[in-house]
Amino acid sequence: MNAVDKPFLRALAGESVWPPPIWLMRQAGRYLPEYRATKEEAGGFLELCLNPELSAEVTFQPLRRFPMDAAILFTDLPMLPWAMGQGLRYGQGGADGVGPILDPVRDEAALAALRPGDAARRAAPIMKTVSRIRAGLDRDHPGTALIGFAGAPWTVACYMIDGRGGHGFPVARHMAENNPHLLQSLFATLTEAAEAYLVAQAEAGAEALMLFDSWAGLLPPEGFERWVLAPTTALTARLRARLGPDFPLIGFPRLAGDGIPAYAARAGVNAVGLDETVDLTGPLPEGVTLQGNLDARALVAGGETLRAATAHILDAMRGRPFVFNLGHGITPDTPPAHVAALVEQVKRG
Repeated sequence: MNAVDKPFLRALAGESVWPPPIWLMRQAGRYLPEYRATKEEAGGFLELCLNPELSAEVTFQPLRRFPMDAAILFTDLPMLPWAMGQGLRYGQGGADGVGPILDPVRDEAALAALRPGDAARRAAPIMKTVSRIRAGLDRDHPGTALIGFAGAPWTVACYMIDGRGGHGFPVARHMAENNPHLLQSLFATLTEAAEAYLVAQAEAGAEALMLFDSWAGLLPPEGFERWVLAPTTALTARLRARLGPDFPLIGFPRLAGDGIPAYAARAGVNAVGLDETVDLTGPLPEGVTLQGNLDARALVAGGETLRAATAHILDAMRGRPFVFNLGHGITPDTPPAHVAALVEQVKRG
């Protein structure tokens, strides 16, 4: 199937596809029993991310249950710091039950030890996963597109500096205020590595790339401009120089609020992901595809709560380029039957 025949890619190109294409953040994950079994077989979360056969298997698992219009590479945001040489391990807790723990980068010596030029080479197993997924999609799911991804510089820096997820990343926020020179140097390193890492994914078969800025909402307006918008714009410019002006890019500045219009206008992406706090009946960015924004708790609740929330989004987005998704990722307590009901409703339009 030609790329233009894939509803997800048509929507990213600016077409008002209806019913809208659908995929869900964390659609592969521990709400599925087959995922839990595969992770156990791999021996751990890091091992799973670096095993092309099993990581591809996890990516395909939701597609066997639900007719999604896109698959997203199964890996994790801290794999980019790992590819640069930062120490990474997984302990209990966190969004996937195995929260990342990194050796913090908080001074010039730790920054100098990073090797951004090695990122794509060290991440070779992940690129093998991309190729394996793309081949399987072409064979068994020809209408389904493949998304590669990385964290945007600010979000990856949060993990690298604080050394763990959650808790508001106080050390990274302190560095932004009190040592911006060091943070800017880290961003330069991150941008170089992210470019290589994402281009390698595209060359291995990814048909669109997504930048997750999961912690964009932690910053005040001036911080959002400096640490989210400016570095994202620089990275997308580098990606377009390498991949061409029409390669589909998605940005997700989670909880950015009033910063979303500027992001949509200037970040250089084809589509903007919207979290669940965005009111779809209010003013929305024009000139870009929108993606989102069902509350993950409605998906857990199911029933009339889910039906009403889904209908509200469909009614609000009818007639414009749109990709149905969640406002954040699927939570582990989500019944798979609720995902099936959601996909069925969206497919009916």
